Amino acid sequence: MTATLSGCGSDGGSGDVTLTVVAADYGTGEANKSDKYWDGVARSFEASHPGIKVDVTVLPWTDIDREVAKMVKDGKAPDIAQIGAYADYAKAGKLYSADEMLSIPTQANFLPKLVDAGRVNRIQYGLPFVASTRLLFYNKKLFSQAGLQAPRTWSDIASDAAALKQRGVTYPFALPLGPEESQAETLMWMLSGGGGYTDEVGSYNIESEDNVKTFNWLKTNLVEKGLVGPVAPGKLNRAKAFEAFTKGQVGMLNGHPTLMEEAEKKGVEVGMVPLPGEKGPTQGSMGVADWIMGFKQNGHRVQIGKFFNYLFNDKNVIEFADMYDLLPVTDSASAAMEDDAKYKSLHKFLEALPESAFYPFGKTSWAAASESIKENIGQAVEPGSSPETVLGRISREATAAEAAE
Repeated sequence: MTATLSGCGSDGGSGDVTLTVVAADYGTGEANKSDKYWDGVARSFEASHPGIKVDVTVLPWTDIDREVAKMVKDGKAPDIAQIGAYADYAKAGKLYSADEMLSIPTQANFLPKLVDAGRVNRIQYGLPFVASTRLLFYNKKLFSQAGLQAPRTWSDIASDAAALKQRGVTYPFALPLGPEESQAETLMWMLSGGGGYTDEVGSYNIESEDNVKTFNWLKTNLVEKGLVGPVAPGKLNRAKAFEAFTKGQVGMLNGHPTLMEEAEKKGVEVGMVPLPGEKGPTQGSMGVADWIMGFKQNGHRVQIGKFFNYLFNDKNVIEFADMYDLLPVTDSASAAMEDDAKYKSLHKFLEALPESAFYPFGKTSWAAASESIKENIGQAVEPGSSPETVLGRISREATAAEAAE
């Protein structure tokens, strides 16, 4: 459903400019749709910036990337889009760079890791809009009943999962490697084994020795020992795993702040620790970011910049993060939330963000690589499979997509 938040104002007359904004809906229903947030920001911006009107259209995540791509293709690009990826538009020369739009204080306030993730050819085009990190979640009640401590290493995960299975827990460790969001689960495990999707110079490194070792460990120590529950990892989607966690059926899984909130609403007491690694807790977490960008087509560079400088003040950044249990993308807003006891439940996630590793967002080939991971990674842990072969196939597809740019 499309919601247009401002019918007033149009180009022309006394030099007025109307900025068109297309933004994603983070709500789970009518009660917390994102329209309310954007309406508040647009109206208060207009009040303090006479001559600039703001029309915002809020679209569901299922449609927004496709709809914006169509608008751009049809020559009707919005001035501002808040979507999942920016690299294609940056490579095509359709976006303003950050330093063409933002004041120096606004630009300098973004968390450095997010600035890096927003770059194409070392120039920042993607402005981080909101972020999230992942931690290992465990069900405190199930752990207490089994006399277990929070896991710190891979071997702790395996022994804890075996103890939970003995006590009849449905999913001792839920491992969602189904097509919904397995590129996230995959990266978390790669990081815990000292690997990742790319090497130090940013080239794909999906079939690295570290990554192969990690997936061999998962296959041998969790999957083949029957510790991942009744659904094969390649068939288990994140939403199904999260739902089972909120029902008290999961001992451990990798989770994010929204799941914490949902589980506690259902009476599940959640323990959270950094993802255990081979020899101890992983240094740094997986981070996720969504992006906002300014399109050149309508020539509204100055007005877009004014809107972004306003959008990224602490009040607006914290309000949106608070509304959806997400993390702010600026230093000052992060510091404010860390100092506020109201956000105590998010403090562990905030601590993880500055050292987080992100998807290679700056690669236009990442979309194709991500699809290949979603399609194939579940096979890497199937009994009798070869993780090296599966990771090799994904790596070849990613490298071919990169070469085809």
